[in-house]
Amino acid sequence: MPGTPEILGDIAAALSGLAGASALVTLMATRRAERLAPPIGRFCDVPGARLHYTDQGSGSAIVLIHGLGGQLRNFAPALVEHLARTFRVIAIDRPGCGYSTVRGQHPDLHAQAAMVAALLVRLETGPVMLVGHSLGGALSLALVEARPDLVAGLALVAPLTRQRRDAPSALRILTIRSAVARALIGWLVVGPAGRLMGKSSRSVVFDPDPMPDDYATLGGGALLYRPQTFDRASRDIQAVPAAMAAIEAGYAAIERPVHVLFGRGDRILPPALHGQQFVEQVPGADLTLVDGGHMLPFTQPLATARWIAAVASRALATRRA
Repeated sequence: MPGTPEILGDIAAALSGLAGASALVTLMATRRAERLAPPIGRFCDVPGARLHYTDQGSGSAIVLIHGLGGQLRNFAPALVEHLARTFRVIAIDRPGCGYSTVRGQHPDLHAQAAMVAALLVRLETGPVMLVGHSLGGALSLALVEARPDLVAGLALVAPLTRQRRDAPSALRILTIRSAVARALIGWLVVGPAGRLMGKSSRSVVFDPDPMPDDYATLGGGALLYRPQTFDRASRDIQAVPAAMAAIEAGYAAIERPVHVLFGRGDRILPPALHGQQFVEQVPGADLTLVDGGHMLPFTQPLATARWIAAVASRALATRRA
């Protein structure tokens, strides 16, 4: 009969083997994800970061900024192509997300906004229409407050605009504060779980809309299962309360047109809180509600693009006048 030390040794060896197997699965999943959704744009070095972005069309510029755990593909190709018929359309991987990298500590929303501002200066865009989705909406608000000279107006789609005491239930796993725990979950859980989940037809992030079959490729959804995506999203969500306190304090002073689009069925950010209460605080802001969920830039690309084009045309014309 084996003694306790031998049993514990066997258990430790088994756990070590399981961890190694999980990490290998994650590494394979990461490589597969990057084959399914490779970089599709250009890179630009700005202070503190190397940003991945696409730049299409010509004319006045519209800048697309994605949300938590996402990347520029979250704006569906149909949306970008529709807008690029009339505007110059720049889509950006937020600092540390997608294929954008940062140097040093992961930046908070204000630092990310400064990096995006530096990119706009490098690209000589002139005042732009900022389109921020979800957490990208909060970044857009930070940017217009810090650099109003770079912004003609804001078109915010399902934006994060208020502090939350707790994360939505679907995102609660991201609230882990320990860097070690984040690394373990990213390498040993997220990758293997992503492989097992595969082509899940629905997700709370999309509800009540179905998750499109091509989201893993065209929408870059495959990149969700990279360990670094989990780590950056966790750091982002933990930095939100402090950043939002400062951003909210500046709402009354915003002097650019602000337009908000929300899906009535959004299960991530309640439209009454992040839409209606927000526009009541910002001079001249307005809210449009449509049937749908949180991922309107991918589930309803043409309708969302038409809304963006309409509000952008007005804001940019006013800016030129």
